[in-house]
Amino acid sequence: MGAVQTYDVRPIGWVRSPLTDRSAAPKQGDEGAPPARIVIRPELAEAMADLAAGTRVIVLTWLHEGDRDVLAVHPRDDPSRPSTGVFSTRSADRPNPVGLHVVTVAGIDGTTLDVHDLEAVDGTPVIDIKPVLGRER
Repeated sequence: MGAVQTYDVRPIGWVRSPLTDRSAAPKQGDEGAPPARIVIRPELAEAMADLAAGTRVIVLTWLHEGDRDVLAVHPRDDPSRPSTGVFSTRSADRPNPVGLHVVTVAGIDGTTLDVHDLEAVDGTPVIDIKPVLGRER
């Protein structure tokens, strides 16, 4: 295997949300996440050209408050559930804390996306946005 390589991931934007406390945030976006915004870096405006209200997209985030040393968790933070390897969970605590969120674009104002079903806390870096394909639309 050799030396572990590292990769440079730069945020394309940040989450703006009334959610500020990770422990109080819903576990999934469809479990009561309030409306949120994604503020995209202005120099990336052209990348937003074909997004529109009603579009469902996958937002990839860097869960900056995640613990990168955690390898197993009790799913949904429920100690009555057996400890499970993080690669079988959606836990924010994991070696690379990448979050995956399927959201609906509610509106666009310049380089700001208003979205529904985003459970990430305020200030979370957004690392990519991809379209939802196939049946998930």
